Amino acid sequence: MFTFVVFSCMIFAAIPASTFNVSVSLAAPSNASFVSPSYLSFSIKQDRWTDWAGLDTRNEFFYNALTNIKDIAGELPRLRVGADSADRTNFQSGLKETESVFESPTSTTPYPEADSDVVGEAFYRAARHLPPGIHVTWGVNLRELNATAAYLEAKAIAAAFNSFPASSGLVLDAIEIGNEANDYVEDYFRSDNYSVAQYVSEWTTLAANVSAVVPINEDSTIKFWAGSFASANHSTSDWIPQQLFDNGLLTSSAGMQIDTYSQHLYNGVATSCGTISNCLQGLMTKDYIRGNLSAFTADIAVAKAYNLSYILGETNSYARHGAPGISNSAGAVLWALDYVFFASQLGIDRLFFHEGVGYRYNFIQPVTLNISIIDGTTLDEPLPPHVQPLYYAAVIIAEAIGKKGNVSVAEISLNSTTVSGYAFYTNKGEISKALFINSEGYFTNTTTERTSVHLDLDFVNGTNTGNAPSEMTVKRLEIGYADDTSGLTWGGQTYETSDARVNGNHSVERYDVSIGIDLLATQAVLVTFSN
Repeated sequence: MFTFVVFSCMIFAAIPASTFNVSVSLAAPSNASFVSPSYLSFSIKQDRWTDWAGLDTRNEFFYNALTNIKDIAGELPRLRVGADSADRTNFQSGLKETESVFESPTSTTPYPEADSDVVGEAFYRAARHLPPGIHVTWGVNLRELNATAAYLEAKAIAAAFNSFPASSGLVLDAIEIGNEANDYVEDYFRSDNYSVAQYVSEWTTLAANVSAVVPINEDSTIKFWAGSFASANHSTSDWIPQQLFDNGLLTSSAGMQIDTYSQHLYNGVATSCGTISNCLQGLMTKDYIRGNLSAFTADIAVAKAYNLSYILGETNSYARHGAPGISNSAGAVLWALDYVFFASQLGIDRLFFHEGVGYRYNFIQPVTLNISIIDGTTLDEPLPPHVQPLYYAAVIIAEAIGKKGNVSVAEISLNSTTVSGYAFYTNKGEISKALFINSEGYFTNTTTERTSVHLDLDFVNGTNTGNAPSEMTVKRLEIGYADDTSGLTWGGQTYETSDARVNGNHSVERYDVSIGIDLLATQAVLVTFSN
């Protein structure tokens, strides 16, 4: 593969651009947030876990998709394995193949999740197929109040990780007990008066058993996640950190080993969407993204006051496996870029994007699919493992953060309803990169010419603005239409290959900073500065 560099030439088939004067701080602002190279991580639906990792042999496609990110960022995404499947899982020693009961596919849910799973030791040992050095959090069953099942699951998880050679570098980070317990009443697993206090009592009882067998204590690096609640009606909910802590969650021996508060957040429900163009434009909109995330600022502050990390332990675009033609679209990449980096500005420590085999909002489809993820119809030909558009967001985020460590990010103020920007700073607090996102939708049914904006950059707030960068390299996420579901390129290259490995000639543009940047509607650019 070759790298093509274009020097000082911008040619777009677009109507004349609006111009924005953009002030970029040379030095990291005081409100810049440090971000880990694994800031974007993945939550995996547990019911088909061995499809992801592989049972007897590793899933090469999934392995490659993960190691691509490490090659760029120097660190693998972390994995959370569980979700509501964890609350439907029971254990049978000696069982090799998972015994699952699935409902029949429908047009709205082409790939339903399992109603029940029975697993054995082999299920957890499949983690040996993951790339070396990966960190994993695993869920166990709370919903059924079966202390024996939770104990046996935790014992098997711990035994699996203890059996891996030290050279594998596989790390069990935490155990998560239960999933979205605030929905247990709605799903008819608890009485109508089920309360936070009852939940804390149930969690504490099971956690005592789990912590004894893993073990999880003050001398262990393995800890617990707390919370993992759904976000519906959050503004009036009792299912928030302060209520948990007021009811004594952190005071038991097991509760003292909680180091992370996990919140779940989806940005709508698949069945509530209108037309693809209207719904997708709404998802990408800056105000919508900021409103959804900012609802949790008080909870973030509470968790931090108790010295806990605050994460989105399960998140994605639209709940119920995603909205067809929206969650699996190119426009969703722009949503994810803005969503992830705005989350960093609020103090959210990591985001785990939820994945399930055949789900519309996936970054990665790890196995061959035989029915359509859109409407459940049988495909003319089986669809091999592949990445979906959102995977480009993982690649771009990894590249923006980079390998050097101790990178901080600050939002760039832009007086625009559609253009967002983020500046990235080295461990010395010096400007290194900027990401600009134009979320104005350009759709297949758009009848007007594609627009663009022009960004004039001005460096401020440095100790010596005379040392401001004078040159920049621009790398583009090229998208035909916001509602495309394939055909994207990042710097001229594609990840839409049979093995998830990048292919194509690398293409970047190099300009004097004084020229500025042209940015098409439905496009993103990563700018790397130099002198």
